[in-house]
Amino acid sequence: MVYTHKNIVDAYLGKSLWHKTVISACLSLYPAAIMEIVYDYPLYRPPSEADSTIFQVTLGCSFNKCSFCNMYRTKEYVERPWEEIKAEIDMAGKFYPDTRRIFLADGDALNLSKDRMIEILKYLRAKFPRLERISCYAMPKNILQKNDNELGELRAAGLQMVYVGIESGNDIVLKKVTKGATYKTIVQACRRIKHHGYTLSCMVILGLGGKTYTKEHIADTARVLSETSPDYVGALTLQLEDGVHDEFMNKFGEPFVPLDDLDILDELERLISHFKPIRPVIFRANHASNVYSIGGTISEDRERILALIKSLKSRPDMLKPKALRRF
Repeated sequence: MVYTHKNIVDAYLGKSLWHKTVISACLSLYPAAIMEIVYDYPLYRPPSEADSTIFQVTLGCSFNKCSFCNMYRTKEYVERPWEEIKAEIDMAGKFYPDTRRIFLADGDALNLSKDRMIEILKYLRAKFPRLERISCYAMPKNILQKNDNELGELRAAGLQMVYVGIESGNDIVLKKVTKGATYKTIVQACRRIKHHGYTLSCMVILGLGGKTYTKEHIADTARVLSETSPDYVGALTLQLEDGVHDEFMNKFGEPFVPLDDLDILDELERLISHFKPIRPVIFRANHASNVYSIGGTISEDRERILALIKSLKSRPDMLKPKALRRF
């Protein structure tokens, strides 16, 4: 809903003239107070988009079958009408014309058709003249469904950054968590994004293979990251929420033995050791799910990060309390 000066004051028709006069004066003094995008919750965005204006161009996730992910289980996937999206852009453009960054939600805005995405991107550029970056989540299948011409057109229209959930590079683990992607499709998708000049940020999940597949999970994840060399890599730690816990266990197909904190640090250590990008990559393990906030540039800060991990192994009291972690 778009809240305007008139309909807020009209809501007080039953109030006294004094009430309406005071409300009108306050709204005139603080016009931004009447501008609010009413989101369809839950709403998610990457940590690096904390200062971005968010427009929900889609609701939910078109796949929504990853057994570890509870983000959009309460939503049906919907592509929002252009009229609604345009109205929200118009409203935000009026009150926040200096917006620098925009994130297109929900789970996979890139699932929209090329023509609809270009319509949105061009309108955003017209309404926010100081705009520096437009970004969105994308699944490997979203990327591979677009041909090279379409990806090039979207980049030219202003989409600059995509966040891709790799989760794991191991095909066995990917199948067990019903990711809907393979090592091959992940590499193909990431390489196409880099080829067309996008900034690429990838997420991986520590502990996703449990104790049974920890070796394969990390070895192949490090290999995927090395072969694709994203601009950014974020490592999360598996936290199974109540809404997906049983589904995850059932789909895994065999007893899943979760990793303890020291096992997680061991996975992170192996990931950092074997991640050999062809260009500098900004690495972060500072998500709310992580046992400790760690970051740096690979390969420049590799030894410093490894030294920190070694230190944390001997000081488990320094790790984030489990009660404060969330996925």
